[in-house]
Amino acid sequence: MFATKVLRASSAAERVPMIKFIGKRTIPASVDHSAHAHPASPSHELPADWTTAPKPSSSFSSYRQQAQQHGPLGRAKSSADGSIGSMSGHSLGPVSPNKGEYFDRNELPARFRRTPIDLAEIDAIETGGATLVC
Repeated sequence: MFATKVLRASSAAERVPMIKFIGKRTIPASVDHSAHAHPASPSHELPADWTTAPKPSSSFSSYRQQAQQHGPLGRAKSSADGSIGSMSGHSLGPVSPNKGEYFDRNELPARFRRTPIDLAEIDAIETGGATLVC
């Protein structure tokens, strides 16, 4: 019953870790910490107001106010600046699909619509096929 405990205790004393630590980690002196564009950026250059030695005025927060991702990241200064989010949907005008595009499945031609379910099929599904008579 206690054989497992004894076995574990004896193997714990002889256990040697497989990982060898060389020494204290240090940052290599050859690493360049200056700002540079991301390797996957489309323009391969930094923003116009960003320099290799950022000034206090060109901090990340000031950069973020002018940055665009999927729209402005900063808050809009006025609600009537002409951007899509500042106008109501009604003021943008009617929305209609292009030719060959449909917003709802019921607008499709009859051959592409779902076929209605037959009452016999509904009964077969609900009873698991137990009442199905051929």
